[in-house]
Amino acid sequence: MTDRTAIEALLDEAESALDSGNAEATLRLCDEVDRRSPGHPGAAFVRGDALRALGDLTSAANAYELAALARPDHTSSWSALAFARFELMEVEQSKRAVARALREDPRNPEAWWVRSLIQEWSQDEPGAQRARLHARWLSPAAYPLPPQLTDDEIEDIVSGCIAVLHPQLQEYLSNVAILLDNLPPADLLTQYEPMMSPLEMLGHFSGYSLMGRSMEDPWSHLPPTIVLFRRNLERYAANRDELVEQLRITVFHEIGHFLGLDEDEVAERGLE
Repeated sequence: MTDRTAIEALLDEAESALDSGNAEATLRLCDEVDRRSPGHPGAAFVRGDALRALGDLTSAANAYELAALARPDHTSSWSALAFARFELMEVEQSKRAVARALREDPRNPEAWWVRSLIQEWSQDEPGAQRARLHARWLSPAAYPLPPQLTDDEIEDIVSGCIAVLHPQLQEYLSNVAILLDNLPPADLLTQYEPMMSPLEMLGHFSGYSLMGRSMEDPWSHLPPTIVLFRRNLERYAANRDELVEQLRITVFHEIGHFLGLDEDEVAERGLE
């Protein structure tokens, strides 16, 4: 077996390991490829995918960048780099990477999808919609248009969630503002360690929980707020029924935080 054939076999094995959920094995196999062929772009790209699967976005982005610089015509490396940089909120770097991906291959659907995320974040909704449509046109199965609900439909679903709760809890919630926004703000995402991806946050509770109120602290009695993030909820669902269900779960999840439950306690109740 030639070195090239052996390296290709190792990369195939690395991708199979990743497909089976064994990212650590994938990294070990990529290390073996690098030992035989230092700086191999294929190993860098697959390593990026494995690091992303492990939640290490910064290292994943660095791996994708190495792959792209080692093989500048590999459009998938540029689009993967653009996506990772976007999730890290390095928007300008993401813009440059997605532009390079589309220069190398204007028919790269992932690049058009990432461009839609960037334009959405920049509040260019018409541009975002055009990019989403282009990604869908190029790859309908991978990038379907997300389902949507009107403001009135969302309000009805939220009201229905509250209506099934105990009357005493409904009274408490009457002082909680439940708001709808398109996307979470950057300063909210950076409060988490590591920083939360702008695509992951579906809702957020802010303020003091019922359990956190104190007679000695008048600030703890200020009205709390629940915010629901429309675009992320839409992306989370494959169809309208899933969107309705995820919206209900998110509302109950944030109500759980209002009651004083932490993330683990909310998850134990199936509200993740």
